[in-house]
Amino acid sequence: MRGEQTPRLREALENDIVSGRLRPGQRLDEVGLAARFGVSRTPIREALIQLSASGLIEIRPRRGAFVVLLGPRELLESFELMAELEAACARLAAQRMGACDRTALAEAHAACGAAVEAGDACAYYPANAAFHAAIYAATGNRVIHGEALRLQRALQPYRRLQLNVPRRMEASFAEHEAIMVALCAGDGIVAAERARTHVLVQGERFMALLAALQAETEALAEAG
Repeated sequence: MRGEQTPRLREALENDIVSGRLRPGQRLDEVGLAARFGVSRTPIREALIQLSASGLIEIRPRRGAFVVLLGPRELLESFELMAELEAACARLAAQRMGACDRTALAEAHAACGAAVEAGDACAYYPANAAFHAAIYAATGNRVIHGEALRLQRALQPYRRLQLNVPRRMEASFAEHEAIMVALCAGDGIVAAERARTHVLVQGERFMALLAALQAETEALAEAG
């Protein structure tokens, strides 16, 4: 029974992290989580160990489990890696995508557009993730698809924070449009460069992300 509980708990906690309900740097209280899910602490602990292996949380001896909070250098380097993975996926997708891939991409893009039109950042984020996942799937390469998804999920709390920057959601949607045009034209070189630029955070965008992250950290400290 306990073995069946662990995957469900892991998935629920993972969703809480990537959706922003659990924020970078936040401590995860085993007793509170056990009460919330109506289970003992053992499956909670097992789920936390699995999340630690995936890089979403950090278990600190004698202090407990915390949602991973990357430092500025780690954050920049992670986004650099994500940008290169996205570029590789876009290049391959432009060469290999089929009718089903185009449909999935168009549907995710339309959902992003609806969220922008409504000014709904909460709706935009899952649609944005689906847009990128559709590109990964269109590569036809299971290894790069899996690696891109893994890093995307690890960075999702930080990518979500970028939407706090004024007009970022609108800019992101316009960048998606440009990527789609290149993908549908079968231009892997242009699609790769646009995908890389879309994900890479540097200069003012990186400083804005750090400022948003600092605000989140301060809010957690005040709440604690």
